[in-house]
Amino acid sequence: MFGLEKWFARGKNTKQAIIELLSGYRSAALPVGIDANWVIKVQESNKQIQVHINFPFAIQCDQEISSYLKQHLNKPVEVISDVIVVGRPKFKAIKHIILVASGKGGVGKSTTAINLAYALRAQGAKVGVLDADIYGPSLPSLLALEDEKPQARDDKTLLPIEKSGIKAMSIGFLVPAENATVWRGPMASQALTQLLNETEWGELDYLIVDMPPGTGDIQLTMTQKVPASGAVIVTTPQTLALADAQKGIAMFEKVQLPILGLVENMSYFNCEQCGSRNQIFGHSGGTTLASRYGVPLLAEVPLNDQIRVATEQGKDIVALTHQPNQQNETDNHDIADHYVDCAQLVASMLYYQSNSTSGVEIVMTED
Repeated sequence: MFGLEKWFARGKNTKQAIIELLSGYRSAALPVGIDANWVIKVQESNKQIQVHINFPFAIQCDQEISSYLKQHLNKPVEVISDVIVVGRPKFKAIKHIILVASGKGGVGKSTTAINLAYALRAQGAKVGVLDADIYGPSLPSLLALEDEKPQARDDKTLLPIEKSGIKAMSIGFLVPAENATVWRGPMASQALTQLLNETEWGELDYLIVDMPPGTGDIQLTMTQKVPASGAVIVTTPQTLALADAQKGIAMFEKVQLPILGLVENMSYFNCEQCGSRNQIFGHSGGTTLASRYGVPLLAEVPLNDQIRVATEQGKDIVALTHQPNQQNETDNHDIADHYVDCAQLVASMLYYQSNSTSGVEIVMTED
């Protein structure tokens, strides 16, 4: 007896069988399976079973779940999912504010922030990005929108600039790129507060804040005055970068802001000629640091030319994976997977942390 027959023999119908199977599904972003309340509808025909799921956080894994169910039911299964991020808005109509920070510059924090935003958007969420670096804004360049100027709804409200489904705001849209912003810390903090408060973000599931490097006035302003849900720390395996990343972690711990995890950028380089993996900036630094502070290592992103090209051209590297007949499509897909996995883990952790009835606790152990 196999497939649905064994479930029928146990007195269960098709929907009950699927709900039980989904409760046993496991992935990094779904550590306790799929809740029965997320399963909206199950439709069965002679040819296939169709399952409708509403996920409470940003995740798209229809193909993986379809394959899992097909394997256990011995019948074609089509999974159709939607993302409806749960939770009350913490700031205006924004449900989660995620700070992307680093202890020092040059580790790829801004690139990580925008690609995390793209990945969350690709997973079905409503996403915005705020460039919090008043002195060196990079968001206009990352979006290839250097000449764009935000429109004003009234004397106190700016409309964010939108591209690829992402809402964006930066001081770089308001100040010419060739002009230096020569402001003292309090003035820069006030300007950032105005950008955040006076932008009409609308309804957002996640607002990604690209923080400036370091632990100065702007960082304290964002952590003390903004109801952020958590922070993502970006580092490289390099010893100096790791030392500075520890300072960022220590700052967030002092203000009691949860660390969602670490992203080790420029983690390694895959040589196209010899096929070997080269640890240019060191080895296992992010893993060691994550274990030391008991936080997840969200991604190990390689040093890759596809990332540079996409960001310099203001392109969504995640969307590139869905365009057929593109050169290096496979490479793009492999690189995008790092950001997609990171986005799913961040969204998952925010959901389980805010859902006190989930009973999920993330525990880091050393092998």
